[in-house]
Amino acid sequence: MSVLSNFEQWKEFLGDRVSQAVEAGMSHDKVDSVAFRVGEYLADKVDPKNEQERLLAEMWRVSGEEDRHALARVMVNLVAHH
Repeated sequence: MSVLSNFEQWKEFLGDRVSQAVEAGMSHDKVDSVAFRVGEYLADKVDPKNEQERLLAEMWRVSGEEDRHALARVMVNLVAHH
């Protein structure tokens, strides 16, 4: 099963990566920037696998760049506090 198939697994996976990045000394701004690039990649290359991913993909699709950066920050916050 792919980590993208289950939203809870995806959040856990992403949360682990965010924690590792912060522990390695990456700034929160850099983490947000990487999250934005991951969001761009997922939106362009990966088909949503569940309802949550479909919602995120739709929100990403209808958003401008500033709002996409905000969505990326929200996802980082979501998994950092999970």
